[in-house]
Amino acid sequence: MAIPPPFQPIFRVSPVIEMLGPVYSHGSGLDLVVGMRAEQKHCNLRGHVHGGVLATLADIALGYTLAFSSDPPAGYVTASLSIDYAGQARVGDWLETRTDVQRRGNRLAFANCYILVGEQRIVRASGVFMAAEWPAGSAKG
Repeated sequence: MAIPPPFQPIFRVSPVIEMLGPVYSHGSGLDLVVGMRAEQKHCNLRGHVHGGVLATLADIALGYTLAFSSDPPAGYVTASLSIDYAGQARVGDWLETRTDVQRRGNRLAFANCYILVGEQRIVRASGVFMAAEWPAGSAKG
């Protein structure tokens, strides 16, 4: 299935994103949008995208938005992630995130994320992130 423009393969890949993906993005910084086409491998036995997949996508969107909305990029690790499921997605659905950073302090950052299918919000996620150093030898960008 086609990937909607202007999405491109996400600019930074990790082992978990490779396992989950393919994952796409467009925009940058606070305007970063992360997207993914739901596949059979993402679904539970009922044919819905598994809640763990949705939580992972939200965590990626939240973390990447926080990290790459500063120059140089900042390191953050998830301290808390709260998820509310308000709908569902099925194979073939395009999942897209919208992230809002509420506050970024020296030690903690707070942000919210919605995952949408079309115009319908199916997930609301709220995260608390702790400032952390980038691992030795890893690229920041």
